[in-house]
Amino acid sequence: MLSVDKKIAVDSVATVDPVALEKSISSATEALLGYRQSDGHWIFELEADSTIPAEYILLRHYLAEPVDTELEAKIANYLRRTQGNHGGWPLVQDGPFDMSASVKSYFALKMIGDSVDAPHMVRAREAIRSRGGAAGSNVFTRFLLAFYGVLSWRAVPVLPVEIMLLPTWSPFHLNKISYWARTTIVPLMVLAALKPVAKNPKGVGVDELFLKDPKTVGMNKKAPHQSWGWYALFSTLDRILRVVEPLFPKKLRKRAIDAALAFIEERLNGEDGMGAIYPPMANIVMMYDALGKGPDYPPRAVTRKGIDKLLVIGEHEAYCQPCVSPVWDTALTCHALAEAGGEDTLKKMKQGLDWLKPRQVLDLKGDWAAKAPDVRPGGWAFQYNNDHYPDLDDTAVVVMAMDRARRQTGSKEYDQAIARGREWIEGLQSRDGGWAAFDVNNLEYYLNNIPFSDHGALLDPPTEDVTARCISMLAQLGETAQTSKAVANGIAYLRRTQLAEGSWYGRWGLNYIYGTWSVLCALNAAEVDHQDPMIRKAADWLVSIQNRDGGWGEDAVSYRRDYKGYEQAPSTASQTAWALLGLMAAGEVEHPAVVQGVEYLKATQTEKGLWDEARYTATGFPRVFYLRYHGYSKFFPLWALARYRNLRSTNSRVVGVGM
Repeated sequence: MLSVDKKIAVDSVATVDPVALEKSISSATEALLGYRQSDGHWIFELEADSTIPAEYILLRHYLAEPVDTELEAKIANYLRRTQGNHGGWPLVQDGPFDMSASVKSYFALKMIGDSVDAPHMVRAREAIRSRGGAAGSNVFTRFLLAFYGVLSWRAVPVLPVEIMLLPTWSPFHLNKISYWARTTIVPLMVLAALKPVAKNPKGVGVDELFLKDPKTVGMNKKAPHQSWGWYALFSTLDRILRVVEPLFPKKLRKRAIDAALAFIEERLNGEDGMGAIYPPMANIVMMYDALGKGPDYPPRAVTRKGIDKLLVIGEHEAYCQPCVSPVWDTALTCHALAEAGGEDTLKKMKQGLDWLKPRQVLDLKGDWAAKAPDVRPGGWAFQYNNDHYPDLDDTAVVVMAMDRARRQTGSKEYDQAIARGREWIEGLQSRDGGWAAFDVNNLEYYLNNIPFSDHGALLDPPTEDVTARCISMLAQLGETAQTSKAVANGIAYLRRTQLAEGSWYGRWGLNYIYGTWSVLCALNAAEVDHQDPMIRKAADWLVSIQNRDGGWGEDAVSYRRDYKGYEQAPSTASQTAWALLGLMAAGEVEHPAVVQGVEYLKATQTEKGLWDEARYTATGFPRVFYLRYHGYSKFFPLWALARYRNLRSTNSRVVGVGM
């Protein structure tokens, strides 16, 4: 492996050895095909930080489920391994201390049976207390501690379940927050109304993590992203609600709980779970328990079984995924295979697309329809099944992959799927010209100032990366700024959001490298001139941040609020691939930086044909929750290498697809 400090020597006219390049591509293709499932799709592990496996342990003890000693031992091994040198737990590999991750991980290890006097527990406790103690935990951790009776309910915001009965015009309505917040909050509101206490058979608590009696801890302070004016208003409202909530009529509360249950049960989604993500699924199981529904009650039992399907259990370690990513993994793999080429490879790609085709949501209007009632469904979800919550990023990527197959074969079998996906995406463009991940016009930014939103991720507004993906799709299907108002407005949005240094923000991938790659692909596909200052600045920026080893890397710290810019990190295969794909989209196939990047990928490829990537390169919520897609280092580098080979073999050197 090359280090960041070792400079690859490449002169200004050097090229990559085509024989060695072809060998790398062939090896990577064969390895990627080896991960193919029997029915033609791909799915890779999706790893978050220590909070989800810790919460899984605490959920089992909350419910007093039988102790699975072997599973707990493996999760404990995972938690101990991911403890940072600072004594606490980070949100990314080698990242800084995070209070909430540390509190939950310590609590889970103590629940499993680790002695508080064990060296790793002493280090964790000292790290937590030296930073102000567990009182500095975020809202979600505080709710968990309240369920366990460690904190009083005065330490969490008031979440009256009567919110379920508010009219759509009210300042706070479920339709005005993101899908992930909506699905998490609804069962949490029922729990907040019932205020259950964990069964906790071992009687384990974590009072020792506080600098004072935890029962005296009040509400958290204003979060850095919150404005004083809005926060003061919402905090005053919170204090008023604490006084009046106990006076709400019982009939009103029952009606509100019934409305919450109706909302949930319409969206339970079988073993895939409401929203197909861990937090609402766990909240739903606890909610049914609080309502007196036993473990065999079908909605509770099915949801609980779905949680166990998120486990990744190895020989020595285990952890719980936040969700699964088969549609995303399969669609991106298909793009990489389309680039790699070859008769058998393209056959396997088509089988992946055939697996994707019936998963298009065509007959259900999900929550997105609240603000776009006249738009027909046509999207794909991220997970196996999540029909209420398809997302635009997946849909755009699937449509582009199907269009590539259509170009290769001339077949019309994907025409209807492509048309419906396009129609849905066009219908969900927000009024500012951008596109969001799941919703349209989710622009009620004032709601990030409520006490519950200390994470700053309550909304799903348009972002540069998703906007770019939607433009890429429309452009690949033949639209330009001259022929499409949607494309013109989208490009205008991207012009406004480009940063002074030339980069674009990456909401769902880490970070400015991801955003800049996404936008350069879109601008190229939309036939924006490569000499446009917007493209030139972006390409120059990518070249300027290349590491000495020829690769690219970026740290999660780049999301910090006090600095809008790139933070250097060791090179990774996936971030290098994004930078290369971005530069090639900008017409820089011949640039020495591209040659260096290709050489970096070749040099770091393992004997198995793949790349090792321990660093986190994806984002759940900036500053709060990051992701490590185990597939990213398998398909993105192949994609970049094959793209380079293909462009070098053509006279135009122009990328002819959307991404």
